[in-house]
Amino acid sequence: MAKLKHVAIATQDPDSTAAFYRDVFDLEMVGRVDGDNAEGYYLSDGNINIAVLKFKNDIVAGDQGKEYSGIHHIGFQVDDAEAADARLRKADSLPKDEVNEALHAGMGSGHGGRNVELKYTGPDGVMLDISQGGWVGAG
Repeated sequence: MAKLKHVAIATQDPDSTAAFYRDVFDLEMVGRVDGDNAEGYYLSDGNINIAVLKFKNDIVAGDQGKEYSGIHHIGFQVDDAEAADARLRKADSLPKDEVNEALHAGMGSGHGGRNVELKYTGPDGVMLDISQGGWVGAG
């Protein structure tokens, strides 16, 4: 069974958005990102990883674009990424090739074995990602 382990929130102000979740819900900052594609923070309650990200380019931002603020994608930790890929494809949830290429994501290579393996289309325009290895700070 897949487990919800990751939610990404797109924002135009990652510092204040991350501070809100840290201050109000006592989430721990477990990482920081500042690269070509996005800047922001990874927060955790020890079970679920929340990424607070300001996207720097429209390709990685996906259909919403880099100016979007709100829930950007939801990540599921799976026991078998290849089996999950097959189920997603069977449900017409296809890999987001441009996004995956921009992130250098792929089966078994997701960020050094951590975080996303691949991103997919999802219902209602919500991007989905899967990870076999999990997210930093998510138990």
